[in-house]
Amino acid sequence: MNIQKKDLGKSQIELTVELSAEEFKPYILCGAQKVSEEVKIEGFRPGKAPYEILKNKIGEMTILEAGARVAIDKTLDKVIKENAVDQIVGQPQVNITKLAPNNPMEYKVVLTMLPEVRLGSYKDLKIKQTKAEVWDEETEKLIVQLREMRASEIISEDEAKDGDRVIMDIGIFIDKVPIEGGQGKGVGLIIGQNYIIPGFDKKIIGSKKDDTKEFSLLYPTDYHDKNLAGKMAEFKITVKEVYSRILPEVSEEFAKSFGLKSLEELKSNIKKNLLAEKQQKEEQASEAAMLDKIISQSKFGDIPEALIKHEAEVMISELEYNVKNQGAKFEDYLTHLKKTRGQIMLDLMPNAVKRVKVSLIIRQVGNLEKISVSHEEIHKTIDDILKQYKGNETMIERIKGRAYHDYVENNLTGKKVVEKLKEWNVVK
Repeated sequence: MNIQKKDLGKSQIELTVELSAEEFKPYILCGAQKVSEEVKIEGFRPGKAPYEILKNKIGEMTILEAGARVAIDKTLDKVIKENAVDQIVGQPQVNITKLAPNNPMEYKVVLTMLPEVRLGSYKDLKIKQTKAEVWDEETEKLIVQLREMRASEIISEDEAKDGDRVIMDIGIFIDKVPIEGGQGKGVGLIIGQNYIIPGFDKKIIGSKKDDTKEFSLLYPTDYHDKNLAGKMAEFKITVKEVYSRILPEVSEEFAKSFGLKSLEELKSNIKKNLLAEKQQKEEQASEAAMLDKIISQSKFGDIPEALIKHEAEVMISELEYNVKNQGAKFEDYLTHLKKTRGQIMLDLMPNAVKRVKVSLIIRQVGNLEKISVSHEEIHKTIDDILKQYKGNETMIERIKGRAYHDYVENNLTGKKVVEKLKEWNVVK
């Protein structure tokens, strides 16, 4: 078997594999056997027709093509293992390039490889992590939010005032033309919380049930919808109902309604949770700054498009999951943004490139520092995951597969590498 190797650039290589006529002969016979099992020939059981009769029935090239497929199946893994210097990305692209009776058989395989990474400094970078702190005002603000959640409501015949909830029908117009998405029935608003645009809720103060009001307001110049930003809009509202809201007092009873013993314990828990949330954000920020610095000091070979596209697809899947998790439809989300899935993917490409570079750095550091995870760690993680899918045979079969094992190993190793990098670089 003769193999020629050619560098195609952009992290791709082409291998030309030639089997001599003598080497190819056994694969032809295997191909003939496979074809004879599928072709009905009068007077012979499936798989028992002699070669010459089979050749006359279906043509020699059909047999050769079947033999070539067998040859590729039997030799491709060995060819790749002996000639690929790094991990392969995606599936090999295989094409038969020479195939004729009594001649050598040749096929070419194009492999996309992980790009070369030349690391710069990745230790002692002195990335400062800000210490997380929680102020009393933040705790009080969250207590107000908890009170809002536990507020009781009663229908009011009085004029709407600060803190009341008003249900209304609403129409929004620019130059007397209704704006898209600006018409709604039964829209709820709590006065004092600046919904829709700043100042809107103040226009509702003094309204009663069945009152109709018309007024104009200017959209802020930094409004998220650029078609409305900085424009004067006309609003027409009809009040359908006014609810007076009563917020619970901040007391021991209030704390007990959350299953806690005292008001002091409630405040302590809130502070603890806020601190944990802030600490997590500071850790994420310092980790991102560390990885950015390592990326800026490293050199990367040509990153394969397939790798970037795959990462962008993963990011879109994550985005879709998050949107659905919030109770919305991804199609409606795209409509709101006025973008297609393809346009979102283009928007994600720069971050996809960055995420690929982070993965390459983590892999390279792991290799250089010989960071790995034990079989025990991998199997414990898999066992924990299996417990979550008890009774789901499809998922259990997938989780027990080799591909999922490799995914867990890579994931755990990556986390261990990042923790090591933080030990070396982040100053708290």
